[in-house]
Amino acid sequence: MSFKSIVLYTIHTTTAIISSAFHLQNHSIPFGQRIWLKMNTNIPIVQGYANDQQYTSAATEEYGEDSFNGQKGNPQPKKFNDVFFAILFYIHLTAMAIALPMAINAQDQNGGGNSGTFGSIIYFVSVCSIFSVGLSTVSLGFMIKFSRQLVQIALYFYIGFSFLLMVIMFMAASMLMGGLFALSFAFSICYARAVQSRIPFAAANLTAALTAVKANVGLTMVAYVFMFVGFGYSIAWTTISNAVLNTYPGMAFFLFLSFYWTHQVLKNTMHVTTAGVVGTWWFAPDEASSLCSRSIGDSFVRATTYSFGSICFGSLIVALIQALRQLNRHLRENRDAQLIVCLIDCVLGCIEGLIEYFNKWAYVYVGLYGYSYLDAGRNVIQLFQNKGWTTLITDDLAGMVLFMISIMIGLFTGLIGFIVASLDANIFADFNFDASPEGVGFGFGFLIGVVLASIMLGVVESAVSTCIVCFAESPAEFEQNHPSLSLEMREAWRSSWPTECGNM
Repeated sequence: MSFKSIVLYTIHTTTAIISSAFHLQNHSIPFGQRIWLKMNTNIPIVQGYANDQQYTSAATEEYGEDSFNGQKGNPQPKKFNDVFFAILFYIHLTAMAIALPMAINAQDQNGGGNSGTFGSIIYFVSVCSIFSVGLSTVSLGFMIKFSRQLVQIALYFYIGFSFLLMVIMFMAASMLMGGLFALSFAFSICYARAVQSRIPFAAANLTAALTAVKANVGLTMVAYVFMFVGFGYSIAWTTISNAVLNTYPGMAFFLFLSFYWTHQVLKNTMHVTTAGVVGTWWFAPDEASSLCSRSIGDSFVRATTYSFGSICFGSLIVALIQALRQLNRHLRENRDAQLIVCLIDCVLGCIEGLIEYFNKWAYVYVGLYGYSYLDAGRNVIQLFQNKGWTTLITDDLAGMVLFMISIMIGLFTGLIGFIVASLDANIFADFNFDASPEGVGFGFGFLIGVVLASIMLGVVESAVSTCIVCFAESPAEFEQNHPSLSLEMREAWRSSWPTECGNM
Protein backbone atom coordinates (compact mmCIF):
# COMPACT_ATOMS: atom_id res chain seq x y z
CA MET A 1 0.00 0.00 0.00
CA SER A 2 1.48 3.34 -1.07
CA PHE A 3 2.11 6.29 1.23
CA LYS A 4 -0.28 8.36 -0.86
CA SER A 5 -3.08 5.84 -0.32
CA ILE A 6 -2.44 5.79 3.44
CA VAL A 7 -2.65 9.59 3.58
CA LEU A 8 -5.87 9.54 1.56
CA TYR A 9 -7.41 6.87 3.76
CA THR A 10 -6.52 8.79 6.94
CA ILE A 11 -7.93 12.03 5.57
CA HIS A 12 -11.25 10.42 4.63
CA THR A 13 -11.80 8.49 7.83
CA THR A 14 -10.85 11.31 10.23
CA THR A 15 -13.02 13.85 8.45
CA ALA A 16 -15.94 11.42 8.40
CA ILE A 17 -15.65 10.80 12.16
CA ILE A 18 -15.83 14.54 12.77
CA SER A 19 -18.82 14.83 10.46
CA SER A 20 -20.64 11.91 12.04
CA ALA A 21 -20.05 13.21 15.56
CA PHE A 22 -21.60 16.58 14.80
CA HIS A 23 -24.28 15.39 12.33
CA LEU A 24 -22.77 17.01 9.24
CA GLN A 25 -24.11 15.72 5.93
CA ASN A 26 -20.95 15.25 3.87
CA HIS A 27 -21.69 12.75 1.13
CA SER A 28 -18.23 12.89 -0.33
CA ILE A 29 -16.49 11.26 2.64
CA PRO A 30 -18.51 8.19 3.75
CA PHE A 31 -16.66 6.50 6.58
CA GLY A 32 -18.32 3.11 6.19
CA GLN A 33 -16.79 2.48 2.79
CA ARG A 34 -13.27 2.81 4.24
CA ILE A 35 -13.97 -0.03 6.66
CA TRP A 36 -15.50 -2.19 3.94
CA LEU A 37 -12.43 -1.95 1.74
CA LYS A 38 -10.22 -3.29 4.56
CA MET A 39 -7.27 -1.22 3.41
CA ASN A 40 -7.20 -3.07 0.06
CA THR A 41 -5.95 -0.51 -2.45
CA ASN A 42 -4.76 -2.52 -5.44
CA ILE A 43 -4.17 -0.68 -8.70
CA PRO A 44 -7.35 -0.67 -10.85
CA ILE A 45 -7.24 -2.58 -14.14
CA VAL A 46 -9.61 -2.20 -17.07
CA GLN A 47 -9.60 -5.12 -19.45
CA GLY A 48 -11.11 -5.63 -22.85
CA TYR A 49 -11.68 -3.86 -26.13
CA ALA A 50 -14.62 -4.05 -28.50
CA ASN A 51 -13.19 -7.19 -30.07
CA ASP A 52 -12.13 -8.80 -26.79
CA GLN A 53 -13.86 -12.16 -26.46
CA GLN A 54 -13.69 -11.96 -22.67
CA TYR A 55 -16.64 -9.53 -22.68
CA THR A 56 -19.81 -10.57 -24.43
CA SER A 57 -23.08 -8.76 -24.85
CA ALA A 58 -25.60 -9.13 -22.05
CA ALA A 59 -28.06 -10.43 -24.61
CA THR A 60 -25.84 -13.43 -25.27
CA GLU A 61 -25.57 -14.49 -21.64
CA GLU A 62 -27.43 -17.67 -20.73
CA TYR A 63 -30.66 -16.47 -19.23
CA GLY A 64 -31.12 -17.49 -15.64
CA GLU A 65 -27.51 -18.45 -14.97
CA ASP A 66 -26.84 -17.55 -11.36
CA SER A 67 -23.10 -18.30 -11.14
CA PHE A 68 -20.70 -15.38 -10.86
CA ASN A 69 -17.03 -15.48 -11.78
CA GLY A 70 -16.10 -12.02 -10.57
CA GLN A 71 -16.11 -10.61 -14.11
CA LYS A 72 -19.69 -9.96 -15.20
CA GLY A 73 -23.21 -10.37 -13.86
CA ASN A 74 -25.87 -12.50 -15.48
CA PRO A 75 -29.58 -11.73 -15.95
CA GLN A 76 -31.61 -13.65 -13.38
CA PRO A 77 -34.93 -15.45 -13.85
CA LYS A 78 -38.01 -13.36 -13.22
CA LYS A 79 -38.88 -14.22 -9.66
CA PHE A 80 -39.75 -12.35 -6.49
CA ASN A 81 -36.65 -12.01 -4.30
CA ASP A 82 -36.58 -11.52 -0.51
CA VAL A 83 -40.37 -11.77 -0.38
CA PHE A 84 -40.55 -11.82 3.42
CA PHE A 85 -39.31 -8.23 3.70
CA ALA A 86 -41.75 -6.98 1.07
CA ILE A 87 -44.64 -8.57 2.99
CA LEU A 88 -43.35 -7.06 6.23
CA PHE A 89 -43.20 -3.63 4.61
CA TYR A 90 -46.77 -3.92 3.33
CA ILE A 91 -47.98 -5.02 6.78
CA HIS A 92 -46.30 -1.96 8.28
CA LEU A 93 -47.96 0.33 5.70
CA THR A 94 -51.34 -1.28 6.42
CA ALA A 95 -50.92 -0.61 10.14
CA MET A 96 -50.07 3.03 9.44
CA ALA A 97 -53.06 3.35 7.10
CA ILE A 98 -55.36 2.03 9.84
CA ALA A 99 -53.84 4.41 12.40
CA LEU A 100 -54.15 7.52 10.21
CA PRO A 101 -57.96 8.08 10.35
CA MET A 102 -57.90 7.37 14.08
CA ALA A 103 -55.17 9.98 14.55
CA ILE A 104 -57.06 12.54 12.44
CA ASN A 105 -60.21 11.94 14.47
CA ALA A 106 -58.28 12.40 17.73
CA GLN A 107 -56.78 15.64 16.43
CA ASP A 108 -60.20 17.00 15.49
CA GLN A 109 -61.57 16.19 18.94
CA ASN A 110 -58.69 18.09 20.53
CA GLY A 111 -59.43 21.18 18.49
CA GLY A 112 -56.60 20.69 16.04
CA GLY A 113 -56.58 22.46 12.77
CA ASN A 114 -55.42 25.66 11.20
CA SER A 115 -57.76 28.27 9.75
CA GLY A 116 -55.04 30.37 8.15
CA THR A 117 -55.00 30.98 4.44
CA PHE A 118 -52.21 29.34 2.48
CA GLY A 119 -52.80 30.79 -0.98
CA SER A 120 -49.77 33.06 -0.81
CA ILE A 121 -47.59 30.22 0.45
CA ILE A 122 -48.71 27.97 -2.40
CA TYR A 123 -47.80 30.76 -4.80
CA PHE A 124 -44.40 31.19 -3.17
CA VAL A 125 -43.62 27.46 -3.22
CA SER A 126 -44.79 27.12 -6.82
CA VAL A 127 -42.57 29.95 -8.07
CA CYS A 128 -39.50 28.61 -6.23
CA SER A 129 -40.21 25.03 -7.32
CA ILE A 130 -40.58 25.90 -11.00
CA PHE A 131 -37.35 27.91 -10.90
CA SER A 132 -35.45 25.14 -9.10
CA VAL A 133 -36.65 22.38 -11.44
CA GLY A 134 -35.84 24.49 -14.51
CA LEU A 135 -32.39 25.40 -13.23
CA SER A 136 -31.69 21.75 -12.30
CA THR A 137 -32.60 20.64 -15.82
CA VAL A 138 -30.38 23.29 -17.42
CA SER A 139 -27.54 22.30 -15.08
CA LEU A 140 -27.37 18.82 -16.68
CA GLY A 141 -26.08 20.24 -19.95
CA PHE A 142 -23.81 22.66 -18.12
CA MET A 143 -22.22 19.84 -16.13
CA ILE A 144 -21.65 17.76 -19.26
CA LYS A 145 -19.77 20.63 -20.91
CA PHE A 146 -17.66 21.60 -17.89
CA SER A 147 -17.43 18.34 -15.93
CA ARG A 148 -13.67 18.41 -15.45
CA GLN A 149 -13.60 22.03 -14.31
CA LEU A 150 -16.48 21.40 -11.93
CA VAL A 151 -14.68 18.51 -10.26
CA GLN A 152 -11.72 20.79 -9.64
CA ILE A 153 -13.95 23.59 -8.35
CA ALA A 154 -15.81 21.16 -6.06
CA LEU A 155 -12.55 20.29 -4.30
CA TYR A 156 -11.93 23.96 -3.55
CA PHE A 157 -15.56 24.34 -2.56
CA TYR A 158 -15.13 21.74 0.18
CA ILE A 159 -11.96 23.43 1.38
CA GLY A 160 -13.79 26.75 1.59
CA PHE A 161 -16.77 25.10 3.27
CA SER A 162 -14.53 23.62 5.98
CA PHE A 163 -12.79 26.96 6.44
CA LEU A 164 -16.14 28.78 6.79
CA LEU A 165 -17.35 26.33 9.46
CA MET A 166 -14.06 26.72 11.31
CA VAL A 167 -14.41 30.53 11.37
CA ILE A 168 -18.04 30.34 12.49
CA MET A 169 -17.18 28.02 15.37
CA PHE A 170 -14.31 30.19 16.56
CA MET A 171 -16.49 33.31 16.36
CA ALA A 172 -19.11 31.48 18.42
CA ALA A 173 -16.40 30.82 21.05
CA SER A 174 -16.68 27.07 20.52
CA MET A 175 -12.98 26.30 20.66
CA LEU A 176 -13.33 22.50 20.54
CA MET A 177 -15.55 22.56 17.47
CA GLY A 178 -13.37 25.21 15.88
CA GLY A 179 -10.27 23.08 16.43
CA LEU A 180 -11.92 20.04 14.91
CA PHE A 181 -13.01 21.99 11.86
CA ALA A 182 -9.51 23.44 11.58
CA LEU A 183 -8.27 19.85 11.41
CA SER A 184 -10.94 19.08 8.82
CA PHE A 185 -9.84 22.14 6.84
CA ALA A 186 -6.23 20.93 6.81
CA PHE A 187 -7.27 17.43 5.81
CA SER A 188 -9.43 18.82 2.98
CA ILE A 189 -6.39 20.57 1.54
CA CYS A 190 -4.35 17.35 1.71
CA TYR A 191 -7.17 15.36 0.13
CA ALA A 192 -7.49 17.84 -2.75
CA ARG A 193 -3.77 17.49 -3.45
CA ALA A 194 -3.91 13.68 -3.23
CA VAL A 195 -6.71 13.19 -5.78
CA GLN A 196 -5.62 15.68 -8.43
CA SER A 197 -4.52 12.89 -10.75
CA ARG A 198 -7.93 11.21 -10.55
CA ILE A 199 -9.95 14.22 -11.68
CA PRO A 200 -9.98 13.29 -15.42
CA PHE A 201 -11.56 9.88 -14.86
CA ALA A 202 -14.11 11.24 -12.36
CA ALA A 203 -15.07 13.93 -14.88
CA ALA A 204 -15.38 11.41 -17.74
CA ASN A 205 -17.53 9.12 -15.61
CA LEU A 206 -19.73 12.06 -14.61
CA THR A 207 -20.12 13.02 -18.27
CA ALA A 208 -21.23 9.50 -19.20
CA ALA A 209 -23.75 9.41 -16.36
CA LEU A 210 -25.14 12.84 -17.24
CA THR A 211 -25.47 11.81 -20.88
CA ALA A 212 -27.44 8.72 -19.87
CA VAL A 213 -29.78 10.74 -17.64
CA LYS A 214 -30.24 13.45 -20.26
CA ALA A 215 -31.16 10.76 -22.81
CA ASN A 216 -33.77 9.42 -20.35
CA VAL A 217 -34.82 12.61 -18.61
CA GLY A 218 -38.16 11.01 -17.78
CA LEU A 219 -36.29 9.44 -14.86
CA THR A 220 -36.40 12.80 -13.12
CA MET A 221 -40.19 12.84 -13.40
CA VAL A 222 -40.31 9.49 -11.62
CA ALA A 223 -37.99 10.94 -8.97
CA TYR A 224 -40.31 13.91 -8.38
CA VAL A 225 -43.27 11.54 -8.02
CA PHE A 226 -41.35 9.67 -5.33
CA MET A 227 -40.59 12.99 -3.65
CA PHE A 228 -44.28 13.91 -3.47
CA VAL A 229 -45.14 10.44 -2.16
CA GLY A 230 -42.48 10.87 0.51
CA PHE A 231 -43.80 14.33 1.37
CA GLY A 232 -47.34 12.99 1.72
CA TYR A 233 -46.17 10.13 3.91
CA SER A 234 -44.26 12.58 6.12
CA ILE A 235 -47.45 14.56 6.72
CA ALA A 236 -49.40 11.39 7.53
CA TRP A 237 -46.59 10.13 9.79
CA THR A 238 -46.50 13.43 11.70
CA THR A 239 -50.26 13.26 12.27
CA ILE A 240 -50.02 9.68 13.56
CA SER A 241 -47.00 10.43 15.75
CA ASN A 242 -48.66 13.41 17.43
CA ALA A 243 -51.62 11.22 18.38
CA VAL A 244 -49.73 8.06 19.36
CA LEU A 245 -46.81 9.49 21.34
CA ASN A 246 -49.11 11.45 23.64
CA THR A 247 -50.63 8.17 24.80
CA TYR A 248 -47.92 5.59 24.09
CA PRO A 249 -44.45 7.22 24.30
CA GLY A 250 -42.85 3.77 24.16
CA MET A 251 -43.88 3.55 20.49
CA ALA A 252 -41.27 6.16 19.52
CA PHE A 253 -38.77 3.65 18.16
CA PHE A 254 -41.32 1.92 15.93
CA LEU A 255 -42.57 5.26 14.61
CA PHE A 256 -39.03 6.36 13.81
CA LEU A 257 -38.42 3.00 12.16
CA SER A 258 -41.55 3.44 10.04
CA PHE A 259 -40.50 6.91 8.93
CA TYR A 260 -36.94 6.01 7.96
CA TRP A 261 -37.85 2.66 6.42
CA THR A 262 -40.44 4.20 4.11
CA HIS A 263 -38.13 6.96 2.94
CA GLN A 264 -35.25 4.50 2.43
CA VAL A 265 -37.52 2.30 0.33
CA LEU A 266 -38.55 5.26 -1.82
CA LYS A 267 -34.94 6.36 -2.31
CA ASN A 268 -33.64 2.87 -3.09
CA THR A 269 -36.50 2.10 -5.46
CA MET A 270 -35.45 5.15 -7.45
CA HIS A 271 -31.84 3.99 -7.30
CA VAL A 272 -32.71 0.53 -8.63
CA THR A 273 -34.92 2.02 -11.36
CA THR A 274 -32.10 4.34 -12.46
CA ALA A 275 -29.61 1.46 -12.51
CA GLY A 276 -31.91 -0.53 -14.78
CA VAL A 277 -32.37 2.38 -17.21
CA VAL A 278 -28.68 3.29 -17.33
CA GLY A 279 -27.80 -0.38 -17.81
CA THR A 280 -30.18 -0.55 -20.78
CA TRP A 281 -28.63 2.65 -22.17
CA TRP A 282 -25.19 1.06 -21.78
CA PHE A 283 -26.00 -2.28 -23.45
CA ALA A 284 -28.92 -1.41 -25.77
CA PRO A 285 -29.07 2.38 -26.28
CA ASP A 286 -31.90 2.19 -28.82
CA GLU A 287 -34.22 1.11 -26.00
CA ALA A 288 -33.21 3.92 -23.62
CA SER A 289 -32.74 7.14 -25.55
CA SER A 290 -35.93 9.15 -25.27
CA LEU A 291 -37.84 11.31 -22.79
CA CYS A 292 -40.00 8.44 -21.57
CA SER A 293 -38.29 5.42 -23.03
CA ARG A 294 -39.64 1.92 -22.58
CA SER A 295 -36.72 1.09 -20.32
CA ILE A 296 -37.98 3.53 -17.68
CA GLY A 297 -41.31 1.76 -17.37
CA ASP A 298 -39.73 -1.70 -17.48
CA SER A 299 -37.13 -0.81 -14.84
CA PHE A 300 -39.75 0.77 -12.60
CA VAL A 301 -41.98 -2.30 -12.82
CA ARG A 302 -39.09 -4.63 -11.97
CA ALA A 303 -38.07 -2.44 -9.03
CA THR A 304 -41.58 -2.39 -7.59
CA THR A 305 -42.32 -6.08 -8.14
CA TYR A 306 -39.57 -8.69 -8.49
CA SER A 307 -36.88 -6.64 -6.73
CA PHE A 308 -39.08 -4.88 -4.19
CA GLY A 309 -38.34 -7.39 -1.44
CA SER A 310 -34.60 -6.85 -1.92
CA ILE A 311 -35.13 -3.09 -1.70
CA CYS A 312 -37.12 -3.48 1.52
CA PHE A 313 -34.43 -5.79 2.96
CA GLY A 314 -31.52 -3.40 2.61
CA SER A 315 -33.66 -0.37 3.48
CA LEU A 316 -34.78 -1.98 6.73
CA ILE A 317 -31.19 -2.47 7.90
CA VAL A 318 -30.36 1.21 7.36
CA ALA A 319 -33.67 2.31 8.89
CA LEU A 320 -32.97 0.33 12.07
CA ILE A 321 -29.67 2.17 12.54
CA GLN A 322 -31.26 5.54 11.77
CA ALA A 323 -34.06 4.93 14.27
CA LEU A 324 -31.52 4.00 16.95
CA ARG A 325 -29.56 7.19 16.23
CA GLN A 326 -32.72 9.27 16.53
CA LEU A 327 -33.54 7.73 19.90
CA ASN A 328 -29.96 8.26 21.02
CA ARG A 329 -30.17 11.97 20.20
CA HIS A 330 -33.05 12.36 22.64
CA LEU A 331 -30.59 11.50 25.41
CA ARG A 332 -28.75 14.76 24.71
CA GLU A 333 -31.11 16.40 27.18
CA ASN A 334 -29.04 14.72 29.87
CA ARG A 335 -25.91 16.87 30.09
CA ASP A 336 -24.04 14.24 32.12
CA ALA A 337 -24.27 11.72 29.28
CA GLN A 338 -23.41 13.97 26.33
CA LEU A 339 -19.97 12.44 25.70
CA ILE A 340 -21.36 8.91 25.74
CA VAL A 341 -24.24 9.94 23.50
CA CYS A 342 -21.81 11.53 21.06
CA LEU A 343 -19.65 8.40 20.94
CA ILE A 344 -22.66 6.12 20.46
CA ASP A 345 -23.95 8.33 17.69
CA CYS A 346 -20.53 8.29 16.02
CA VAL A 347 -20.38 4.48 16.11
CA LEU A 348 -23.93 4.17 14.78
CA GLY A 349 -23.10 6.70 12.08
CA CYS A 350 -20.11 4.62 10.98
CA ILE A 351 -22.24 1.47 10.83
CA GLU A 352 -24.90 3.35 8.88
CA GLY A 353 -22.29 4.60 6.42
CA LEU A 354 -20.95 1.06 5.94
CA ILE A 355 -24.40 -0.37 5.19
CA GLU A 356 -25.35 2.51 2.89
CA TYR A 357 -22.10 2.03 1.02
CA PHE A 358 -22.89 -1.68 0.59
CA ASN A 359 -26.42 -0.79 -0.54
CA LYS A 360 -25.14 1.77 -3.06
CA TRP A 361 -23.36 -0.91 -5.08
CA ALA A 362 -25.64 -3.84 -4.28
CA TYR A 363 -28.69 -2.07 -5.67
CA VAL A 364 -26.88 -1.42 -8.95
CA TYR A 365 -26.66 -5.18 -9.48
CA VAL A 366 -30.27 -5.57 -8.33
CA GLY A 367 -31.32 -3.08 -11.01
CA LEU A 368 -29.03 -4.44 -13.72
CA TYR A 369 -29.56 -8.18 -13.36
CA GLY A 370 -32.27 -8.87 -10.78
CA TYR A 371 -30.10 -10.50 -8.10
CA SER A 372 -31.39 -10.88 -4.56
CA TYR A 373 -30.04 -8.33 -2.07
CA LEU A 374 -27.25 -10.40 -0.52
CA ASP A 375 -26.19 -11.98 -3.82
CA ALA A 376 -26.06 -8.59 -5.50
CA GLY A 377 -23.87 -7.10 -2.80
CA ARG A 378 -21.51 -10.06 -2.69
CA ASN A 379 -21.14 -10.20 -6.46
CA VAL A 380 -20.53 -6.51 -7.10
CA ILE A 381 -17.94 -6.26 -4.32
CA GLN A 382 -16.25 -9.37 -5.71
CA LEU A 383 -16.19 -7.66 -9.11
CA PHE A 384 -14.39 -4.62 -7.70
CA GLN A 385 -11.94 -6.74 -5.75
CA ASN A 386 -11.09 -8.89 -8.75
CA LYS A 387 -10.61 -5.83 -10.93
CA GLY A 388 -8.50 -4.09 -8.31
CA TRP A 389 -10.89 -1.13 -8.18
CA THR A 390 -10.91 -0.69 -4.42
CA THR A 391 -8.96 2.56 -4.66
CA LEU A 392 -11.16 4.01 -7.38
CA ILE A 393 -14.48 3.45 -5.64
CA THR A 394 -13.32 5.25 -2.48
CA ASP A 395 -13.28 8.52 -4.43
CA ASP A 396 -16.61 10.31 -4.65
CA LEU A 397 -15.45 13.30 -6.67
CA ALA A 398 -18.59 13.21 -8.80
CA GLY A 399 -20.71 13.24 -5.64
CA MET A 400 -18.86 16.35 -4.50
CA VAL A 401 -19.82 18.11 -7.73
CA LEU A 402 -23.47 17.16 -7.35
CA PHE A 403 -23.53 18.41 -3.77
CA MET A 404 -21.96 21.71 -4.81
CA ILE A 405 -24.44 22.16 -7.66
CA SER A 406 -27.33 21.47 -5.26
CA ILE A 407 -26.06 24.22 -2.94
CA MET A 408 -25.67 26.64 -5.86
CA ILE A 409 -29.19 25.95 -7.10
CA GLY A 410 -30.43 26.40 -3.53
CA LEU A 411 -28.75 29.81 -3.29
CA PHE A 412 -30.23 31.00 -6.60
CA THR A 413 -33.67 29.72 -5.61
CA GLY A 414 -33.24 31.47 -2.25
CA LEU A 415 -32.64 34.70 -4.16
CA ILE A 416 -35.93 34.16 -6.02
CA GLY A 417 -37.64 33.58 -2.68
CA PHE A 418 -36.09 36.80 -1.38
CA ILE A 419 -37.46 38.74 -4.36
CA VAL A 420 -40.96 37.24 -4.05
CA ALA A 421 -41.06 38.03 -0.32
CA SER A 422 -39.84 41.59 -1.01
CA LEU A 423 -42.72 42.15 -3.44
CA ASP A 424 -45.28 40.92 -0.89
CA ALA A 425 -44.28 41.78 2.68
CA ASN A 426 -47.38 40.00 4.08
CA ILE A 427 -46.70 36.66 2.45
CA PHE A 428 -45.66 35.07 5.77
CA ALA A 429 -47.85 37.26 8.00
CA ASP A 430 -50.03 34.37 9.20
CA PHE A 431 -47.02 32.46 10.56
CA ASN A 432 -45.64 35.04 13.02
CA PHE A 433 -41.99 34.61 12.08
CA ASP A 434 -39.61 36.79 14.05
CA ALA A 435 -37.28 37.31 11.10
CA SER A 436 -37.95 39.70 8.22
CA PRO A 437 -40.13 38.41 5.34
CA GLU A 438 -37.15 38.70 2.98
CA GLY A 439 -34.97 36.58 5.25
CA VAL A 440 -37.69 33.96 5.66
CA GLY A 441 -38.27 33.99 1.89
CA PHE A 442 -34.59 33.39 1.22
CA GLY A 443 -34.46 30.58 3.80
CA PHE A 444 -37.50 28.76 2.45
CA GLY A 445 -36.39 29.34 -1.14
CA PHE A 446 -32.97 27.90 -0.37
CA LEU A 447 -34.54 24.83 1.26
CA ILE A 448 -36.90 24.24 -1.67
CA GLY A 449 -34.07 24.65 -4.16
CA VAL A 450 -31.73 22.24 -2.38
CA VAL A 451 -34.42 19.57 -1.90
CA LEU A 452 -35.66 19.63 -5.50
CA ALA A 453 -32.15 19.83 -6.95
CA SER A 454 -31.06 16.93 -4.76
CA ILE A 455 -33.91 14.80 -6.13
CA MET A 456 -32.80 15.29 -9.73
CA LEU A 457 -29.09 15.13 -9.00
CA GLY A 458 -29.69 12.04 -6.88
CA VAL A 459 -30.69 10.34 -10.13
CA VAL A 460 -27.37 11.45 -11.61
CA GLU A 461 -25.53 10.05 -8.58
CA SER A 462 -27.21 6.67 -9.10
CA ALA A 463 -26.25 6.84 -12.78
CA VAL A 464 -22.62 7.53 -11.82
CA SER A 465 -22.52 4.41 -9.65
CA THR A 466 -24.07 2.34 -12.43
CA CYS A 467 -21.57 3.61 -15.00
CA ILE A 468 -18.69 2.65 -12.71
CA VAL A 469 -20.03 -0.90 -12.36
CA CYS A 470 -20.72 -1.25 -16.09
CA PHE A 471 -17.30 0.12 -17.03
CA ALA A 472 -15.68 -2.35 -14.64
CA GLU A 473 -17.39 -5.36 -16.17
CA SER A 474 -18.36 -4.39 -19.74
CA PRO A 475 -16.09 -1.79 -21.37
CA ALA A 476 -16.45 -3.56 -24.73
CA GLU A 477 -20.18 -2.88 -24.98
CA PHE A 478 -19.56 0.74 -24.00
CA GLU A 479 -17.03 1.15 -26.82
CA GLN A 480 -19.40 -0.47 -29.29
CA ASN A 481 -22.52 1.52 -28.33
CA HIS A 482 -21.01 4.85 -27.23
CA PRO A 483 -17.62 5.14 -28.92
CA SER A 484 -16.98 8.83 -28.21
CA LEU A 485 -17.80 8.53 -24.52
CA SER A 486 -15.80 5.32 -24.30
CA LEU A 487 -12.77 6.98 -25.87
CA GLU A 488 -13.05 9.87 -23.44
CA MET A 489 -13.25 7.54 -20.45
CA ARG A 490 -10.34 5.37 -21.61
CA GLU A 491 -8.14 8.40 -22.22
CA ALA A 492 -9.13 9.76 -18.82
CA TRP A 493 -8.22 6.39 -17.31
CA ARG A 494 -4.77 6.55 -18.85
CA SER A 495 -4.39 10.11 -17.57
CA SER A 496 -5.44 9.15 -14.04
CA TRP A 497 -3.32 5.97 -13.92
CA PRO A 498 -0.50 6.65 -16.42
CA THR A 499 1.97 4.00 -15.18
CA GLU A 500 -0.48 1.22 -14.38
CA CYS A 501 -2.59 1.01 -17.53
CA GLY A 502 -0.19 -1.08 -19.59
CA ASN A 503 -1.56 -2.27 -22.93
CA MET A 504 -5.13 -1.36 -22.11
